Amino acid sequence: SKERVDELRAKHRRHEKDTGSPEYQVAGMTERIAYLTKHLQQHPKDFSTRRGLVALVNKRRRLLNYLSREDTGRYTELVASLGVR
Repeated sequence: SKERVDELRAKHRRHEKDTGSPEYQVAGMTERIAYLTKHLQQHPKDFSTRRGLVALVNKRRRLLNYLSREDTGRYTELVASLGVR
């Protein structure tokens, strides 16, 4: 999973040393969300993981809202690429 997260982040990186752009952060979160969702399907009573997943989804939503306000073109491109929303 770590490799997949790094792969997605590298794909959406804006420049060589980028770690803070919304695209980079959302890409990593999207893969983590997919992993946690799969985990919760196998362990439905794992409520601490569920709480973390909800927090992660909300954080991603806030970053996507920010990006859509600041730069609609980058937002549209990111959403299409990741298949979210």
